[in-house]
Amino acid sequence: MMIATAFAAFVGLIQWTTAEATEVRVFSANGMREVMEDLGPKFEHATTHRPTFSFGTLGVIVQRIQNGEAADVIILPRQGIDRLINDGKANAGTVTVLARAGIGVIVRQGAPKPDISSPEALRQALLAAKSISYLDPAAGGTSGAHFVKVLDRLGIAAEMKPKTILHPNARAAGDLVANGEAELGINLIQELMPLPGIDLVGPLPDVLQNTLVFAAVVGTGAKDATAAKALIDFLCTPQAAAVIKAKGMEPN
Repeated sequence: MMIATAFAAFVGLIQWTTAEATEVRVFSANGMREVMEDLGPKFEHATTHRPTFSFGTLGVIVQRIQNGEAADVIILPRQGIDRLINDGKANAGTVTVLARAGIGVIVRQGAPKPDISSPEALRQALLAAKSISYLDPAAGGTSGAHFVKVLDRLGIAAEMKPKTILHPNARAAGDLVANGEAELGINLIQELMPLPGIDLVGPLPDVLQNTLVFAAVVGTGAKDATAAKALIDFLCTPQAAAVIKAKGMEPN
């Protein structure tokens, strides 16, 4: 029902926004990059509004907006959206949940896939690995900070430290694993799926998982709030939901 309602609203917006085409500035978390790069041209074709994208970790995007940069649409995990609303940088009445995603583990393409189906299995797989790579918590992303907690919970933080290679983003993780520099890589599943030279082992066990809820919001500095809302409505259409699912995320 929500998707149908959003689609109807989007169709209504198209009828007149095409005559008032404008640039829509989008600041987005890396976790939604594959989705937005697919849907951006489709939105422009449907409305003639032209989205321009700037991608980064949650921390980087929040910091840029807090430092005064303006965005029409902001797409982040919900905790980042809430911080911007509290700082008066985003319009609370426009928050729209788009997708959910989890953290996964990769190996080099063709390599044996370890059992990570339970906390104990994951613990043994990590201890057996010669090297691992996860997102540098200092980069401002969520998966790295969460995985540090996973290692602490499994009681192996000290053992893993000397064989850990921190990466700045999922693409770097894919390169490290594909080149054999890291035996296991950890990041958001949807960011890992399209990378060459790697195989997805699977998600973290449910009790250790951190499901991220990605949402969109209109920035208080938006030049054209109507065009911004048109993009958010488009991201709730069945067409967008199909792309979100194909990219390894669960549409709202």
